[in-house]
Amino acid sequence: MALQEVLRYLDDHQDDHLKQLCEFLKIKSISTQPEFRDDIRRAVDFLESELMNLGLHPEIIQTEGHPLVYAQSAQREGLPTLLFYGHYDVQPVDPVELWDSPPFEPSLKDGWIHARGASDDKGQMFSHIKAIEGFIRTGADLPVNIKLIFEGEEESGGKAIFAYTKEHSAKLACDMVVISDTHLYDEQTPAICTSLRGLCYMEVVVTGPAMDLHSGIFGGAVRNPADALCRILSQLKDEQGRVRIPGFYEDVIVVSEEIRNEMLQLGHSDDVLKGETGVGALFGESGYTSLERMWIRPTCDVNGIWSGYTGLGAKTVIPATASAKVSMRLVPNQDPERIASAFSAYVQDICPEGVSVAVHRLGCAKPVQLPRDSALVLAGKTALEKGFGHKAVFIGDGGSIPIVGTFQEYLHVPVLLLGYGLLTDNIHSPNERFKITHYYRGIRTTALLLGEVAGLVPLKILR
Repeated sequence: MALQEVLRYLDDHQDDHLKQLCEFLKIKSISTQPEFRDDIRRAVDFLESELMNLGLHPEIIQTEGHPLVYAQSAQREGLPTLLFYGHYDVQPVDPVELWDSPPFEPSLKDGWIHARGASDDKGQMFSHIKAIEGFIRTGADLPVNIKLIFEGEEESGGKAIFAYTKEHSAKLACDMVVISDTHLYDEQTPAICTSLRGLCYMEVVVTGPAMDLHSGIFGGAVRNPADALCRILSQLKDEQGRVRIPGFYEDVIVVSEEIRNEMLQLGHSDDVLKGETGVGALFGESGYTSLERMWIRPTCDVNGIWSGYTGLGAKTVIPATASAKVSMRLVPNQDPERIASAFSAYVQDICPEGVSVAVHRLGCAKPVQLPRDSALVLAGKTALEKGFGHKAVFIGDGGSIPIVGTFQEYLHVPVLLLGYGLLTDNIHSPNERFKITHYYRGIRTTALLLGEVAGLVPLKILR
């Protein structure tokens, strides 16, 4: 009965919860750019106030980077403990001219809220706080123990949350970690993500002459670093989309036919994918469907490339340097450190004469495989189905959430990736958005999750 009162409270306060989310989204908490440090602090203050008003006694943990925000309910013996994770920092907004409305002035249009951070991850993480509010404001006892940890460096590769988890695993001890930073399968089909690709992120810098040279005077006499870089990048993959780095596929686990058949049954459409991405044709590793290439196969992609003069008008130079950023998405059982070393050796090996190349490692994250059959994960699936009113499916995600592997390693508990967003929410892009009904349903789902997990007591059956 108490849970029904909580759900009624959440329905009755939807307008308030939307207004509060809008206030959160107005904060320019861009973690990658130092000029927004004061806005990061404002986001911390906002969360501190929200949690304090719920009597959760927030703790602001100072780090070498941006603060962590921690809070917990009273910890009662005999009840399961859920740790909720989220990040309050957001991506930069460039190119700002492509936004239809100012990125930090939330716009409500046609059932969507448009703003930077709406889906990634403020809207999703805030749904957990509002669900907890439902129990506290109605006077209902929280049916489980709650812990929350929010970070401000997820979008900038910060190390604070990794170090804190390693050093304070006892403080974060729980029975399951809940993360809402993924997505539904589609607008009607909720989903639990059970695999994440890892990441190996590299920068390649090719150096030639000591300074930019006049391309008329010196053209044809010296190796052009931009040309050399293009030659290197063109040899990373073959015409069938397979990565050519020696040993790249050596440790890749072949996914079972059962899982591949499950993926086929999802009814994925290449035509829909082409429409969503705005391309005329799809491309990738031969022998696999586009969904398999996004979820269960490794990749190698150029993320950025720059050299020479790129301003208005003409300036004819042979550039002194040329650079590119390259990311490789990895699958179980690939080791990011081993792949990084193999990438560096290969690039050095294929570098043309007349230039030199340096390879810098920008970041690595291990791929993650999550259980499908634990009692806690199945409780999450039930809550998701009740909250969204449709049968939930298991999916993979081509992206990386590095903290998931760290939680697995040091907390030794299941991680539930409970996504409330959509692939088409334009995260990391202009016009990021979050469907308002999904925000409300996400809040309900979190509330229902607490009830489902509470029903698993005694604790011995949790895992």
